[in-house]
Amino acid sequence: MMLITGGARSGKSRFAEQVAEKRGGEVLYIATSVVTDAEMAERIRYHQQQRPAHWHTFESYRDLGNIILEHQVQFPTIIIECITTLMTNLLFDIAGETSVEDMDFEAIEQHIFAQTTQLTKVAQQADSEVIIVTNEVGMGIVPDNLLARRFRDIAGRVNQQLAAAADDVYLIVSGIPVPVKTSE
Repeated sequence: MMLITGGARSGKSRFAEQVAEKRGGEVLYIATSVVTDAEMAERIRYHQQQRPAHWHTFESYRDLGNIILEHQVQFPTIIIECITTLMTNLLFDIAGETSVEDMDFEAIEQHIFAQTTQLTKVAQQADSEVIIVTNEVGMGIVPDNLLARRFRDIAGRVNQQLAAAADDVYLIVSGIPVPVKTSE
């Protein structure tokens, strides 16, 4: 299992795709984004155009461990793009229209951790090389609102969980991969 992290537009996806291309063989790209507005639709379209046309895409953000189990024989490489978006979708699945002040962040975090724990366990044992992309959201200023602060905290803990389980971890800085943890 490989974890690739970094800031927004740092080159994380491109690096993940380069690693997959070098490995060769069939690639399954699990995209966790959902179209919520015109901007998100454009972002999704951009990422789709960047991927090789022969790759297979599966769009989901729930139960990714099960998706890996179902497809690991067919695909030697599986990319999950991205955990931060997965977390956002899971958060709003649980919170729905609840006001930020009334959100049960403990329940939200437990639900997200259940999903990422299942993903981590399967990814570590999968026949496929699983490449997970996530955003590093904790290197900036402390956000000025409750939702952003709580999200940043949960994301930090999830990223720690993933990094601890990964064989290889890369931090992407301005398009340059910096090895943080390697199995070599």
